[in-house]
Amino acid sequence: MSTHTLSVLVSDSPGVLTRVAALFSRRGFNIESLAVGPTESAGISRMTVVASVDDPLALEQITKQLNKLIEVFKIVELDPQSVRRELVLIKVRADPETRGQVLQIVEMFRGKTVDVSPEAITVETTGSREKLDALISMLEPYGIRELVQSGMVALARGHKSLNERPRHADRTGGR
Repeated sequence: MSTHTLSVLVSDSPGVLTRVAALFSRRGFNIESLAVGPTESAGISRMTVVASVDDPLALEQITKQLNKLIEVFKIVELDPQSVRRELVLIKVRADPETRGQVLQIVEMFRGKTVDVSPEAITVETTGSREKLDALISMLEPYGIRELVQSGMVALARGHKSLNERPRHADRTGGR
C-alpha cells in the first residue's frame, strides 16, 4: 500500500476527530499517523492524516466523503516534498559513565535534553520518521525506558497555503 498525507482544516468542535477517523475505518484503511492542533485562525484546527491507501479512486472517495462533513472546511493531499516533522521524547538509561556518550548521540541528531536524573536522561528531537528511527536505534543499546512519538505534522513548501478562505468557514460544527 502507498501512503498519502492529507492536510484537513476542520472546525475546532467536539466529535470531529471521531467522524473523520470513522470514515477511514469504514473503508478499511489504516491511519498510520494522526495529528490535530489549532491553526492561526480561531475555531479552526488542522488535522494531518497519513493513511495507507492503494487505490487512488478509494482515496478520492474518502476525500469526497470528508468534504460532505459540515465541520470539514478544506482538504489537500500534500506532495512528498512538503515539510514534514514528527516529535519524539525518549527516556534513556544514562548513569554517570554512559551519560556523555548518550548526550553525544543526541547532539548528532540535533536533539536536546529536557530532563536529567541520576539514572536517566529524557531527550527531545524532531525530524522525519527515518531520522527518529535512526536515533532510537542508536540509543537502544543504552536502554530506552520510555518513548513517545507524535504523529506527523506537515505543511506545503513555499507560498502555498491551505488557509486561503476555507469553504463554509462561517459555519461552526454542530453535528
